[in-house]
Amino acid sequence: MVNYGGTPHVVVGFQDDYKVLFYSEHDACLSVPITIAAGYGNLKMGTAMAKNLSNLKTGNKDKLVPYNPTTFTGTEEHPGRAYLVSDGTTLLSYVYVTLADSYKFKVGDDLIINDDTTTAENLGAITAIDRSTYPHMAKITFTTAIGGTTFTTARFACVFVEAGTSGNNYSDCVGILMRSIATGTGENAQGGNAQIVIKNAVLYDGMCTNFDAAAKTDLSAATFGEFVYF
Repeated sequence: MVNYGGTPHVVVGFQDDYKVLFYSEHDACLSVPITIAAGYGNLKMGTAMAKNLSNLKTGNKDKLVPYNPTTFTGTEEHPGRAYLVSDGTTLLSYVYVTLADSYKFKVGDDLIINDDTTTAENLGAITAIDRSTYPHMAKITFTTAIGGTTFTTARFACVFVEAGTSGNNYSDCVGILMRSIATGTGENAQGGNAQIVIKNAVLYDGMCTNFDAAAKTDLSAATFGEFVYF
């Protein structure tokens, strides 16, 4: 429950799940149960999802995370990213993110850094997450130093877990979230259990979040008017 304050007021909003995702028969699709990593907040029905492909089992390996679009402007909705609070400087083996975003990661997760201009880099496994030194941000340390280019906050620099191949911005779509789910934020985040549709469905394309051309290729999906089918 969101706390908007103790002063009498009215908040005008709507229920996300009132939207319709399926055009085809819901029960005819092929779907599988999934476990979503903690810390990604409220994920909407229709969100494109990817799988954590980190090498170490000490992290969130094999849990699902929001799919990361191949290209971005930094202004779209994307819960999978943790935006940097200071530049990711060349040759450093650490970055700073907000304290809340740091809970999207665990030690052992393979970390990717990117911005809207620079080629993404794989920073290897996270070796430490310092959440105690500063009250407003966390320091994430990893195994492979940032390469020859600084990733800047002005270019919407962010980090996210490895969830696909380098040619697809280290994120491959594995399915579409069938219902909205709360994964939690901050230190008390627990993740969520849900289902994704992976095949035999016709969906409303506009109801799918971050389902870009690369994600559609991953699922062998095609569009027809306002619909997407796979």
